[in-house]
Amino acid sequence: MTVNLNHTIVAARDKQASAKFLADILGLRVSPDFGPFAPVEIPNGVTLDYMEASDTISPQHYAFLVSEDDFDAIFARIGAAGLTFWADPMHRHPGEINTNDGGRGTYFEDPNGHNLEILTRPYGSGG
Repeated sequence: MTVNLNHTIVAARDKQASAKFLADILGLRVSPDFGPFAPVEIPNGVTLDYMEASDTISPQHYAFLVSEDDFDAIFARIGAAGLTFWADPMHRHPGEINTNDGGRGTYFEDPNGHNLEILTRPYGSGG
């Protein structure tokens, strides 16, 4: 059996601004609206569909596995945007990156408080 994640809905106060934030940081683009969604397609085919929420937004975690070169480019955009970043998901180590499993990783928040992560090695992959 083959199972692949196709899309997930991401709650946002402003779907366009939130989709643009993610696309700009990751070096992607926002696709045309699809119904009530502002989609950002990740290169592996998964789409994050931003949808406006009128209720309180419960922060979620979204992790993106990237190459070393992409990490450098994304990390530079995080810095250029003046975003706070952390080495850990609990935000105890500000201004640091981690070297888990012999790779690099960092966490930062989007405008809705979602905890975003970029990492160069999957957890448990060694190092």
